[in-house]
Amino acid sequence: MNWISNYVRPRINSLFSRREVPENLWTKCDECGTMLFHRELAENLNVCTTCTHHMPITPRVRFDALFDGGIYTEVDVPMPLADPLHFRDQKRYPERMKAAQKATGEKEAMLVAEGEIGRTPIVAAGQDFSFMGGSMGMYVGNAIIAAAERAVALKRPLILFSAAGGARMQEGILSLMQMPRTTVAVEMVKEAGLPYIVVLTHPTTGGVTASYAMLGDVHIAEPNALICFAGPRVIEQTIREKLPEGFQRAEYLLDHGMLDRVTHRGAMKDELVTITRMLMGLPPAVAGDLPPPTPEGDADAKPGKTPASKGPDPK
Repeated sequence: MNWISNYVRPRINSLFSRREVPENLWTKCDECGTMLFHRELAENLNVCTTCTHHMPITPRVRFDALFDGGIYTEVDVPMPLADPLHFRDQKRYPERMKAAQKATGEKEAMLVAEGEIGRTPIVAAGQDFSFMGGSMGMYVGNAIIAAAERAVALKRPLILFSAAGGARMQEGILSLMQMPRTTVAVEMVKEAGLPYIVVLTHPTTGGVTASYAMLGDVHIAEPNALICFAGPRVIEQTIREKLPEGFQRAEYLLDHGMLDRVTHRGAMKDELVTITRMLMGLPPAVAGDLPPPTPEGDADAKPGKTPASKGPDPK
């Protein structure tokens, strides 16, 4: 036994080694490597204060910043069969679902809510990439249909925030069937003469891009978001050629006419208010004209799940 190598050296390393990133205090930017204090990062909506890299954000956090006063009401979504195909790879599908629910605190990969932005009533749906890659399963299909039906019933615009790795393989053909289902739901909103606005965030890929994510009246993307059907690595391996710089990123798609805008997350609310009111034939919003809405009957109200103000819907 080498006493110096087996005992002394590990002991010295343990005394002088330090963790690079304290998980409870700092976050390291994936793009520039800057150490960011978690409170400052949260206040900046998970956008790097040094290089403006847009990090992932959950729909609940996004909605807290999007809706006036952080007040909105969640829309109920019908729950599908738990394991329709009895799918199993390394784990059973229900086990993966329970792990994702425990890690995210959400029951599925999409959140649907109604409320007001800039005093403009809307219905919003947001995908959560942290929940099994935001994969499109039967619940996501049900959520988009529920959002579309609610928008039509209330005569409100529908705004959808996409973030997905594609269809959910554990649901097989049932997952692929959500592409025509959601397409019909979007068409229902358009037939009612209501705006359908899509905000594409990083990443939006696969069957999501091939269906409801690219059917909007207006398409907005966050900076440097990957938006594609097949990823660049798959394409490079298939055609055996080097792809152009920034291929399939938001700015590249904007230059080639597939997007209408690329907007910083901090300016997204104002952008959506302007576009929504324009499409609804409403006058421009006036900043600070009214105090933020207050919950009505909020005895059992909870943060992020509070009743929206009951103003009249625009006709």
